[in-house]
Amino acid sequence: MTHPDYNSPSELKNFLDSRDMGMQKKFGQNFMINENARKRIIQSLEPGEDDSIWEIGPGLGCMTELILNSGAKLTAFEIDRGFIGCLKEFFEDKIKTGKFSIVEGDVLKNWKKEAEVKKASKLFGNLPYNIAATFIADTIAAGLIFDRCVFTVQKEVAMRMWAKAGEENYSSFSVLCQYFYDVTKGFELGAGNFWPKPNVASHSVLFTRKKDFTPECDTATFVKIVHALFASRRKTVANNIKGILNSDVNPDEFFAAAEVDKSLRAETLTTEDFVRLAKVYEKMNIKKSR
Repeated sequence: MTHPDYNSPSELKNFLDSRDMGMQKKFGQNFMINENARKRIIQSLEPGEDDSIWEIGPGLGCMTELILNSGAKLTAFEIDRGFIGCLKEFFEDKIKTGKFSIVEGDVLKNWKKEAEVKKASKLFGNLPYNIAATFIADTIAAGLIFDRCVFTVQKEVAMRMWAKAGEENYSSFSVLCQYFYDVTKGFELGAGNFWPKPNVASHSVLFTRKKDFTPECDTATFVKIVHALFASRRKTVANNIKGILNSDVNPDEFFAAAEVDKSLRAETLTTEDFVRLAKVYEKMNIKKSR
C-alpha cells in the first residue's frame, strides 16, 4: 500500500478521513511535514546497515521510511491502533524480511520488556511533551544507554536537556541526560513544520554516548542522590540530603568527604559533584546501615 504524501496536510487529512481516523491530542500527535527537516534529523542519527534502532511514536511512518531506507533494522513503538494498521500495510515487505517490527502499546510500560529481548544501538523519537522527560530519564536510570539518540521534543524540554549548572533550566533531568551522554543542540522547528500545528516550538537534540566512560558509582545510587538533592530547589543540599541519609551519618562529614559545600543548592552542582556525592554515599551511608 502506498502511503500518503507526508508533506501535504490536505493529503494526510484526506487519508485519515478515508479510514475514519483522527489525530488524538492525548497522544500528542503531530506529523512533521517538512521533508528537509526530516532528512536533517535522520542524517544526525546516522543510521546504517549494522544498526538496530528503536523509534518511538512513528505515526504514519514518515521517519520510519527514511530509517528503513538506510538498511538498518528497526523496532517501532506505537500506541495508536489505527497507525499500527497503516504501518503494517506500508512496510509489509520490511516486516516479512525481519527488518521492521512493531511493539504495540504504551512505550512507558513495554520498553523494559523489549530491552530484555532486543538490544538496540540507536534511539530515535519525535516525543510528545507528556512522555519525553519520563521516558528518557527512565531509560537512563535503568542503565539502558544507546550509542546515539536523536529526539525532537518541545523546546522547553530540550533546554532542560542541555542546560548547565547554574543556568535557569538546569534540573535533575539535565544531570541525568549529561551523565552518560554528550548532549548537543540540533535545530529549532517552528509550529509550521508540523500538522496539526502545535502551540509550541520544538527542537531536535542529539545524544552521543560518552567515549571511554566508566561509571564511578552505582547508577541507582547516582539517580537517588540527584533526585534527593533536587527535591526542593529552594533548600540547600544539606537540608535535602536528610531524607536519605542514615541518622548515624554526620552530614558535615558527608559533604566534607565529597568536597561539596553543604550550603549550596542542587542547581549549582555539576555532574562531577553528584558523582562524588554518590560515591561517598555508597561508602558512608550504605556501609553504616549494614
